[in-house]
Amino acid sequence: MTVPTEQSATAGERGAQGGAAAAVAPPAAAVRGVRKVFGKTVAVDGIDLEVPTGSVLGMLGPNGSGKTTLIRMLLGLTRPTSGTAELLGHSVPDAAEQALPHVGALVEGPGFHPFLSGRENLRRVAATEPLLASREIADAVGTALERVGLADAADRRFRGYSLGMKQRLGLAAALLVPRRLVVLDEPTNGLDPAGTRDVRRIVAELHAGGATVLVSSHLLAEVEATCTHVAVLQSGTLVASGELSTLLEAGTGGLVVTTPDVDAALEALRGIGATAFREGDGIVVADGGAPAPEIVALLVRADVAVHEVRRRRARLEELFARLTEESP
Repeated sequence: MTVPTEQSATAGERGAQGGAAAAVAPPAAAVRGVRKVFGKTVAVDGIDLEVPTGSVLGMLGPNGSGKTTLIRMLLGLTRPTSGTAELLGHSVPDAAEQALPHVGALVEGPGFHPFLSGRENLRRVAATEPLLASREIADAVGTALERVGLADAADRRFRGYSLGMKQRLGLAAALLVPRRLVVLDEPTNGLDPAGTRDVRRIVAELHAGGATVLVSSHLLAEVEATCTHVAVLQSGTLVASGELSTLLEAGTGGLVVTTPDVDAALEALRGIGATAFREGDGIVVADGGAPAPEIVALLVRADVAVHEVRRRRARLEELFARLTEESP
């Protein structure tokens, strides 16, 4: 199953002056026809993808689907075999140095000096930040450590950190200065539930502050809770992308009615020829019959207590399974 890419309005969309049509901001990152081959292995095969400015895009796919390779090409860490990549409007890798100061990234796990403390490691990273003055380093490091929950362990040696603590330090390095784009490759790897909640909070803070966030993750529940857009990869190809809400609604159909009077509701609906069935604490009315207002009015006339009415949506887990199982 392939779902067409939908370029939707984002937080970057601005109303034009004088009643002109709204202008959509250029994407924060984009690849066009990008392909990457390692020897005889095709890791990424002809992907077109845009990361809308102001969005939180979750990149999903089974192991080996090409997620990390695609991220590395977006960041200018590896050159595409063919196709083009852009980061904040600049071609990468050729003009990556113009975009990278505004990008924070955690890719394939953090790498630090094992005999230095977390704070000392972060100071070294901060010293290389072109947007951070020397006098600001101490405060920036302290703020970043506090933000990721490492303040109490900041002066311990990195070699004694757990996997989750190492991941937190890598996240702190990505957040040393305000970023226009933050790229997180499996940021919850090794984190306990509290750490996962911290990542969710940080992503929400970045989004609220106007940053664009690209997250690669295997935790579908976290993606569903935090992301506005998704891109699903399978065997190096893009099988679906677009607004999360639109993709979840596509192909699911139906109206969900929450009611304690399930039997009475089914009898009333089937009396007018509607296709309805029991599900959870209510019923589902299939599309193709009477519109929603008429269905609600019918149930009320039949003395059915209607507690809630909403469109039926798939869970992200269902969508992901359907896309990856049906793709060749």
